[in-house]
Order: sequence, then C-alpha cells, then structure tokens
Amino acid sequence: MWALVINPVAGQGKGATVGTYVAGYLNKASVAYTIVTGNSSIALTDHLQIFLKSNPNCEGVIAVGGDGLLHIILQKVIPLGLPITLIPAGTGNDFVRSLGWDLVNIDDQLKNVLSDKPVKIDLGLVDGEWFASVLSTGFDAVVNERANRLKWPKGPMKYNVGIALEFPKFKPKDYEIHLDDRVISTQAMLIAVGNARSYGGGMLVCPNADLKDGLFDVMVLHTVSKLEFIKTFPSVFIGAHVNHPSVEIVRSRKVRIEANAVAYSDGERVGQLPVNAECIPGAMLGWMP
Repeated sequence: MWALVINPVAGQGKGATVGTYVAGYLNKASVAYTIVTGNSSIALTDHLQIFLKSNPNCEGVIAVGGDGLLHIILQKVIPLGLPITLIPAGTGNDFVRSLGWDLVNIDDQLKNVLSDKPVKIDLGLVDGEWFASVLSTGFDAVVNERANRLKWPKGPMKYNVGIALEFPKFKPKDYEIHLDDRVISTQAMLIAVGNARSYGGGMLVCPNADLKDGLFDVMVLHTVSKLEFIKTFPSVFIGAHVNHPSVEIVRSRKVRIEANAVAYSDGERVGQLPVNAECIPGAMLGWMP
C-alpha cells in the first residue's frame, strides 16, 4: 500500500489535476494506494500521521504538490525510513528540478518509482527540522516575511510585491558563519545553504550543489550596491552569479549562522538566528533519473 499524498491547492489548483492523473496511472498499473489529503497543512499533516500509524507496511509516499508539501512530509516520513517521490505540481518545484525529473512529463518518474529501487539522497537538518533544498537568510528571508503578511495578492505575485516593498529599505547585516574548517565574519546581503541547486522557482543559487556528496554548498553574497544587486540578480537563473567578485561559495557539512535576522528553509519559516544546520548523507530514500 502506497500513500498518495495530494495538496489540491498546490500550483493554484494544479495539485488536484495532477493528483487525479497520478491516481489514474496507479489504477492502470494495479498498484494499491490510499489518497491522503486535507484542506489545510495542519489537516493534511494529521491525516498523513494517522495513515502512517495504521499502515506500518506502507511501501512509500508519492507526493503531489510543491516544495512546501515535501517539507511537511519529510518531518513525518524520514524517521520511518520510507521512500518518497515528489510529483511536481507546485509553483517552484525546486527539489524536483534538482533531482533532474521533467516538470511536465511525469510518466517516466512514475514508471521509475514503481519499477526501480530508491537511492539514498542527502537532506539538511536545521535545529531538528528537515529540509530538502535551501536554507537561507538575508534579503530573500525578509521578502518572505513581508509576503507572508500580505493578504493580497494571492499566489507567487505576493513575493514580487514583497520585493518591491522591502528592497528600497533593505540593509545588509553582519553575520558570523561557522563552517567545518573556518569562521567567516562578514557583512552580507544574502546567505544560502544549499543541499540542492535551486530555490524560488529555478534560481540556481548553488548551481554546483550535489544531492549525494554529503556537503552543503554555502553561497554568501557580500555587500554590493543596490544598483549592482539589480544588475546581478537575473544571472542567478543560470547560475552565473557565482562569477561575481562579491559572491563566495564554500562547502561544509555543518553550518552555524549568527546574526540579528531570520531564516527560511524550503520557503518555510525556521525562525530567528542563530541556527545550526547539518547535511545528513543519504537521509532520504527517493528516485533520480
């Protein structure tokens, strides 16, 4: 028995459409499954927990949604050692991008899940909470804070509004970044701790991050002028920002970040710094092409 976990409102309703398709695929393949869903993240979490307790022989979790749904599922499933696959139906789909699956044609992914054994994939653990893609602090976290307070607009547009509201008054902060072999004390605009390559819907903030190397890629954007920030920002979508002289990338298994700032992981609020993160090799069982 598989758990088919569906976030119906993911991707502004795409989750429901893709979830129906996946259910049909499993029916045709004569695969036993139970749909787990909910009208809120709390309800979905509760329903998943109930299912897992009552199905100790669950074969794994097929999740249909975005990175936010994966974040919820990780907290409940990783301790049980069950394999997980995420079918892309969210706004950003960054973890699926990093895994290398097609974001549109999902048949190959489903076929792989049902026929091949899962492999070990690294995860991040920040103060006891699992994350798959990126832990970040700085400008993007400030934008997330503002966007989460906005009642309008809905969907991804609220982040654009958050950028417009926060950018004019944003100031870099002083950080201490404790790594395996050194401490970086610097003023920075953004710090991204990447287990995976991208966040924010395809921004390749840590373009060389490897999900199987047991290390984080830590990207530090040191202080630049706002004009330079605007000029450089588009290059993050192709990973070319790493060539900018104010961008530093280092690798580390453990990271502690100290500052008067907040942090987010996979788009979810972690809280005030300091935070302690560790890359846990092979923590997740999943599928890669």
